[in-house]
Amino acid sequence: MAFKLAVVEQVEKGELTYKQAQAKYGIQGRSTVLSWLRRYGCLGWGVAASSAAMPIDKSPKPLTPEQQIKALQVQLAEANEKARLFEAVLDVLKKDYGVRVVKKPSGKSSRKSSSKG
Repeated sequence: MAFKLAVVEQVEKGELTYKQAQAKYGIQGRSTVLSWLRRYGCLGWGVAASSAAMPIDKSPKPLTPEQQIKALQVQLAEANEKARLFEAVLDVLKKDYGVRVVKKPSGKSSRKSSSKG
């Protein structure tokens, strides 16, 4: 019983998948570890349990300030990379194809007004 509980604990902590536990401990039955998880586990291992890994926790956890900063830094780096790419495309259009691209101020419409005052 202690062995079964130890295997279940390792799988539920994410240290091993149930298939890895089978291989590591030489457990013969293909569904033995799954049946232990269903019987002794705490994470709701149902019949539809995935054969690859643990169930996914769908409740979003709030990010720490450090995690938020890191995520924003990644977003900023991606935005800067996109801006450089667009600038390079504009340079190619201008130099190689003679296309003149005019950047319009925000809020201005690209359509000309048809009314003559």
